[in-house]
Amino acid sequence: MTAVGSYFKIGPARLFVHAAVLLIVILWLIPTLGIFVSALRDKDQIVVSGWWTAFVGSTQTVAVRLGTSDQQQQEGVTYVISGNVLEGQTGRSVKAFGNRVQQPAAFKAGETADLGDGETLQINSDGSYRYMKNAAFSPDERPKRIYASVSAPPQFTMQNYNTVLTGEGIGQSFINSLTVTIPATIIPILIAAFAAYALSWMEFPGRALMIALVVGLIVVPLQMSLIPLLRLYNEIGNLLGQPSKTYPGIWLAHTAFGMPLAIYLLRAYIAGLPKEIIESARVDGASDFEIFVRIVLPLSFPALASFAIFQFLWVWNDLLVAMVFLGTDKDHLVLTGSLNALLGSRGGNWEILTASAFVTIVVPLLVFFGLQRYLVRGLLAGSVKGG
Repeated sequence: MTAVGSYFKIGPARLFVHAAVLLIVILWLIPTLGIFVSALRDKDQIVVSGWWTAFVGSTQTVAVRLGTSDQQQQEGVTYVISGNVLEGQTGRSVKAFGNRVQQPAAFKAGETADLGDGETLQINSDGSYRYMKNAAFSPDERPKRIYASVSAPPQFTMQNYNTVLTGEGIGQSFINSLTVTIPATIIPILIAAFAAYALSWMEFPGRALMIALVVGLIVVPLQMSLIPLLRLYNEIGNLLGQPSKTYPGIWLAHTAFGMPLAIYLLRAYIAGLPKEIIESARVDGASDFEIFVRIVLPLSFPALASFAIFQFLWVWNDLLVAMVFLGTDKDHLVLTGSLNALLGSRGGNWEILTASAFVTIVVPLLVFFGLQRYLVRGLLAGSVKGG
């Protein structure tokens, strides 16, 4: 009875957690799905309807001019100009039409509309029309302008991605981002792993002070150190006769900014490893370097993977540090910089922006889902001591 009571006692809480997680997943999935669908849609349909209507088609109002007077034919006492307002547009149909921009759908398709002055117009759903008048059309008259509400079937294309990857410079920026992100993720992990082992299992003067310093540096905003660090890079570059805005420079910058958190996370994990393993290795004559390489590193892979996710996502999505330490020229511009330029110069080209955004999030998603099983284990393992 006690077990049953305990089950029902924690049941609502567990149900609430599951519902909250499901809600977060849905809130994250909906905009992602919208970006994915919009990136595959035709640009004309993106303007007139939302992505949720992508699979049912769209309706838009178009302005067209009817035929000229030299196309008229006499049928008894009536003069007729005929043609098709959808000429060359397959799969589309006319729902309604009108002769005023304020009322573009005043008449239904197939209905004969009285335009006044003895003029009538009939437009069928297939786009064919008959423009009739009880007197001859004058050559001096301009072709009649009418407005039609046209429905179009769903249209999907890969042209948006082709434009982004080839014509907008995103392809080169994609390579630049990988060039920045991969070393800027590996370097701090390697350095922080050595430091975390030293702060966990090696005795030396000032160790407690260094641990406190690492914790304090985590809360320091990186914006405070951007300008001093950039000046330092410039001075070193001038001293060596080398430009400061290079890939090694931004690698070191990201390494410095990510180092405090890396040391903190890795130390929490490495300090929680069973003490007996380390002591047994020392009794067997293993040096600290051998213990670190052969025992600590393999056992610390969950912590290394969890930090790799954080560092990779942060560096990949970074714009400020990349602009400050790498510049904005086309040969070094990262992906976030290219997207920022597209947002400024192509504010209305949603098909380009959505395709660019999806290209940006593909790599972080692959990294996260490839390593996510280590994330929680790596973050929580340091809170429990081994037996």
